[in-house]
Amino acid sequence: MHVVTQFPLNIVEDPDMGIVLPDGCRLSARVWMPDDAVKNPVPVILEYIPYRKRDGTVSRDEVMHKYFAGRGYAVARVDMRGNGESQGVMLDEYTQSELQDGADVIAWLADQDWCSGAVGMMGKSWGGFNCLQVATLQPPALKAVLSVCSTVDRYADDIHYKGGCLLNDNFGWASQMWSYSSRPPDPALVGDKWREMWMERLEAEPFLASDWLAHQRRDAYWRHGSVCEDYSAIQVPVLSIGGWADGYMNTVSHLVENLDVPVKGIVGPWVHQYPHQADPAPQIGFLAEALRWWDKWLKGIETGVEDDPAYRTYLQSSTAPDRARKSREGSWIAEEVWPSPAVSMTDYSLSSGGRLGVDPDALDIAVNSPLDCGLGCGTYFPMSGDVPQMPGDQRNDDARSACFDMAITKSPLTLVGTPVLSLRIRVDKPVAQLAVRLCNVEPDGASTRLSYGMLNLCHLNGHDAPNKLEPGKVYSLRLTLDQMAEKILPERKLRLAISTVYWPFLWPVAARATVTLVDGHLSLPVHSGPVDLARPFDEAEGATPWDCEVLRPADYRRDITQDLTSGEVTINVVDDHGLNKDAEHGLISGSITRETWTTHPDNPLCTSANTHWTQENARGDWSVRTETYARMWSDAEDFHLEARLEAFEGDKLVFEKTLRDKIPRDHM
Repeated sequence: MHVVTQFPLNIVEDPDMGIVLPDGCRLSARVWMPDDAVKNPVPVILEYIPYRKRDGTVSRDEVMHKYFAGRGYAVARVDMRGNGESQGVMLDEYTQSELQDGADVIAWLADQDWCSGAVGMMGKSWGGFNCLQVATLQPPALKAVLSVCSTVDRYADDIHYKGGCLLNDNFGWASQMWSYSSRPPDPALVGDKWREMWMERLEAEPFLASDWLAHQRRDAYWRHGSVCEDYSAIQVPVLSIGGWADGYMNTVSHLVENLDVPVKGIVGPWVHQYPHQADPAPQIGFLAEALRWWDKWLKGIETGVEDDPAYRTYLQSSTAPDRARKSREGSWIAEEVWPSPAVSMTDYSLSSGGRLGVDPDALDIAVNSPLDCGLGCGTYFPMSGDVPQMPGDQRNDDARSACFDMAITKSPLTLVGTPVLSLRIRVDKPVAQLAVRLCNVEPDGASTRLSYGMLNLCHLNGHDAPNKLEPGKVYSLRLTLDQMAEKILPERKLRLAISTVYWPFLWPVAARATVTLVDGHLSLPVHSGPVDLARPFDEAEGATPWDCEVLRPADYRRDITQDLTSGEVTINVVDDHGLNKDAEHGLISGSITRETWTTHPDNPLCTSANTHWTQENARGDWSVRTETYARMWSDAEDFHLEARLEAFEGDKLVFEKTLRDKIPRDHM
């Protein structure tokens, strides 16, 4: 990334601008703006998230937000209630209160004498979600949105459930927020109130896995905040950006296809990061692209963004699997309209003998995968190409699945869009699930996952109305895999792999089920002719990186072991995020994540998950630490949760609490 050190305008910064909401709660904002903004008001770009501007997102904020401020914008990086130096407590994600606070913040910003009255809202992940959700409230001053790594459907396409199956990230993410939300504000900004604010947070803090597990169907809880419920509520232009290595690769297509306002989409090869810094390469000049967007919709400058292709994507070339990938071969293509008329769905039948071809065939293939099928899955949203978080070689998982192989390609096969699998099946248990992977098989046999999908078979009539299955009955289903853009090179072949488990991605059903495949076909989105991107993206650039002293370097370890006596298989993760000291204000911050995921190949009731997070903050004589622990396990009827939080000043334990819950399985 090219570092920009000189900007057209001088920048001033306020580390703790107070935004008082209508109910009296004060939110803390870090704000950058041109030094003459009071005389020459400028538009505001808002990023509104719970991840702590003082230490949590400081490294990315420094690179990104100064870049916009130096080019004529005020940028407000606002911490939500109960986070950082903001007052109040946070009880869940995407609540009505959170969204209304966002709308109130926009109104407050627009009313300042240094603001031109126009506000844009941007964000990645949580901030990518809530900028779309706040847009549905239609605050008058909000003129445009830029959403990165987000979703339109909180149930079908987030980290809680997928295809009606329980994602293990439901527990993992709850453990992460259990830790994140346990940290105090910085006394350097809030003064002596820091401890009172900290204790208020700790007393109120929930373990959110309980709330999320209480809603195993797509009910009103998940419909709230799912903008797909009413796309027409979004009345401002939207730029949506995603990555093929992220868990949120479907949103760009959904928004471009369904919004009636000016909307553009970009999907690169990236993990769960902003695309000027994300692996795998190539990165793009995201900040310059964002500036074109803001200049048009917040300043009225004709930058040509409205004439950009509707959908720009990185067409990845087939390659060998790599859990830690720094770059990806391919090329940028552009679609003037989306869905593209260049894409047609081509059917390939599942045939006996494990063939994927054009001739229909009756099957009688029983699938009953051992519980350790899925070890090649990687993490739901990889954060870096430096560590082994991406999918690995799928051959071991393929061996635990029913596989159907296409003939070896003699010429390139280009796929852009959504694969769809149609099946007729029988089951032998009242509850069962399927996981489906589409893989590229290299000439040496290495198998790379291209796309995947899963389905809780009790949800065949919809995610809001599950029903127990009738053993022996033939059911029809349609399973939609995730979006993809892949060029399959000659001498490779496509493989469809079907399993009844996918661990540690999914929590298994209570009893191993056999699913018998009766017949089926796979519909692939075949692209007839990629169009190279006419206007290449600029080089990735940003402002001067965060200035900090590294007190403990980051370190990441992930291993898979099997106890040969008990047969249990365990994944151990230790992610030390390092310990750093801010060079400007001296705040020391750091954290360590420890996760253990255990199952038994033959017994789903042996499955368990354990997490332990440490958070550290210090400056001079002031030192605080939180230790959070969580555990999840299940029996045939219930999920069990236990979470413990300990808070320390120095070495003294000053707060502790333990939460326990038992939640019935609901067709899971």
